[in-house]
Amino acid sequence: MDPDAVKSTLSNLAFGNVLAAAARDYKKEVVANEKAQASRPANQEVDFDELMDDPELEKLHADRIAALKREVEKREAFKRQGHGEYREVSEGDFLGEVTTSLKVICHFYHKEFYRCKIMDKHLKTLAPRHVDTKFIKMDAENAPFFVAKLAIKTLPCVILFSKGIAMDRLVGFQDLGAKDDFTTTKLENVLVRKGMLTEKRKAEEEEDYEYQESIRRSVRSSENLDSDSD
Repeated sequence: MDPDAVKSTLSNLAFGNVLAAAARDYKKEVVANEKAQASRPANQEVDFDELMDDPELEKLHADRIAALKREVEKREAFKRQGHGEYREVSEGDFLGEVTTSLKVICHFYHKEFYRCKIMDKHLKTLAPRHVDTKFIKMDAENAPFFVAKLAIKTLPCVILFSKGIAMDRLVGFQDLGAKDDFTTTKLENVLVRKGMLTEKRKAEEEEDYEYQESIRRSVRSSENLDSDSD
C-alpha cells in the first residue's frame, strides 16, 4: 500500500473523530440546557422588589392606590347619605330622602303584589353595586299623599328622581319585556339608559387590565434578563 495514501487515510479518520466528538459534546450541551429549562418551575419566583423599581410600574401602582382611596372615600360619603342598600322609608321621610341625593330610585309597592316582590329582589341586588344612586321603597298604602301627587296608578311603580325632581318612571314591567322572568342585568341596563346608573364597570375593567398587563410585562422582562444572565 502507498505510504502517502495510508497517511492521508489516517489523517481523515482523525479529523472525522474530532468532528464526531464535537458533535457529541454539542448534543450533550443541548440536552443539558433542555433539562435545565424543563426543571424550572412554571411559576418561577420573581423579585417584586426589583419590579417595583420600574418607574412606569411604580407610577401606575401609585395612581391605582390613589384612585382606590378616592373611590373608598366617595363610597363612605354616599353610605352616610343612605346609599349602598335598599331601604324602606316612611312618607314623612320621603322628601328628605329624594332631595338630599343627586339620583334616587324609589319603588312604590304593595306588600301583597307578586310583581312588587320581583322588583324588590332586583333592586336589592343593584343597590350595593351602584352606591352613587340611592335605592329606596315606600309602601303605597301608607303614602296616599305622594301616590296622588305623583299620579301613581299601577304597581309596581319605580319613580326615578334627579336632583329631587321626578324625571321618569317604570310602570309595571312594560320596559322589561312585560314578563316576570326578566334578569337583574336587564333592569340594570334600562336604568343605565335612563341615566340613573353609571356604566362604569367596563372602564374599571380596562384600567385593571392595563395594571395587570404592566405587571406581566415587567415579569417577562425580569425573566428574560435572568435567562440571558444564565
